[in-house]
Amino acid sequence: MAAKYLSYKARKRWALAVLLIGMPIYVVVVLNLMAAINRLPFWAEVAAYVFLGVAWIFPFKRIFLGVGQPDPNAPVIPDAAQPLGQDGAKTL
Repeated sequence: MAAKYLSYKARKRWALAVLLIGMPIYVVVVLNLMAAINRLPFWAEVAAYVFLGVAWIFPFKRIFLGVGQPDPNAPVIPDAAQPLGQDGAKTL
């Protein structure tokens, strides 16, 4: 829902902030929580780490949506490799 109101540039900045600041903080918190819990069986520990490794993305899913795509609001720059016709239009 938040991505609906955020511009492409704002989503891109928030995604970068989440990856560079939020992710290391999340990793430290998860490791400290797992260390505070008594040692779990191996299969339960693996399941917990896999779940926690994937679960962090769900709150931020809308922020990352479409960030790898070109900016939809960017002005279209004509391709210089295509020659222009006599009327200035690109020829195919």
